[in-house]
Amino acid sequence: MLSASSAAVTDTSGRKTEHIRIVLEEDVEGAGITTGLERYRFQHNALPELDFDAISLDTEFLGHKLRAPLLISSMTGGSAVGGSINERLAEAAEHRGWAMGVGSVRAAVERAELASTFAVRRFAPTIPVIANLGAVQLNYGFGTEDVRRAVEIAEADMLVLHLNSLQEVFQPEGNTAFGGLLKQIERLCRELEVPVGVKEVGWGIDGETAQRLHSAGAAFIDVAGAGGTSWSQVEKYRSADTLRRMAADTFAGWGNPTADCVREVRGRLPEAALIASGGLVSGLDAAKAIALGADLAGFGRALLAPAVTSEASVDEQLARTELELRVAMFGIGVSTIRELQETQRLVRLP
Repeated sequence: MLSASSAAVTDTSGRKTEHIRIVLEEDVEGAGITTGLERYRFQHNALPELDFDAISLDTEFLGHKLRAPLLISSMTGGSAVGGSINERLAEAAEHRGWAMGVGSVRAAVERAELASTFAVRRFAPTIPVIANLGAVQLNYGFGTEDVRRAVEIAEADMLVLHLNSLQEVFQPEGNTAFGGLLKQIERLCRELEVPVGVKEVGWGIDGETAQRLHSAGAAFIDVAGAGGTSWSQVEKYRSADTLRRMAADTFAGWGNPTADCVREVRGRLPEAALIASGGLVSGLDAAKAIALGADLAGFGRALLAPAVTSEASVDEQLARTELELRVAMFGIGVSTIRELQETQRLVRLP
């Protein structure tokens, strides 16, 4: 297991390593809030009228073919530990045909020696790769050329900007100038050559916000809802500020549950490309999220511990997730992802 540093870590590489340690070792789940997926249940179909082996997970996302409607969400990079984790994740994603996001590439744009920790294309030559940057950095001097550099480092097919306002408040090095950010996002969507999406980091994107982002040119929305990791809790463990540490606990239950976000965004944007992430841990979670309206289901912390161990451990977890998704589809009698998205067999519990 990773060892903790006794001193405050302020450099980017050290911060990335510290984040990994905290997420693995500390209690960082939101308190008193869930994904909302437990409020839904599939109605079992005793006579599915299809062969289990005929079930297909094949799908397409923004023109990219995938062997499963599943995503390894943006997590890490920017340190030796993060680079090793990304390598294992990328190898497993390539093997299974999942999409993959990397952590914020800002570190590598600012420090060229960290670029290799995000360079996953050599391990994943065929799957879609998503580069990642904090949206707020557009208010701190990050221009289009810097963003292009991030995309080039990851050899990415698309970019996702993450929104993490509460994390920035509690982060010792936080950047909190979020004013006028929508116009910056709109400008980048116009100027960048690859699709630009927007995600949260665990507090969720509601329907109204998603609509504003979509109108600004966002090619996809990843709701990244509440119910999983709370980044105010993560930053609490890094902070030496007693006041902020106490305040972080107040917000441990903050956010919009993932299920609610998916329903809201799909209701507002019937045709938009939509990713459901935030607290998903199983293929059954993925099936529910897709039946609620998502195109892809994203997994983060559930894959982190296996990725610290080995590529084989990651692959086993991905295989289990796919099996669970197939079983759920068989259990309601659908054989394609499109049919799963259109099913009427997902019901909300009273």
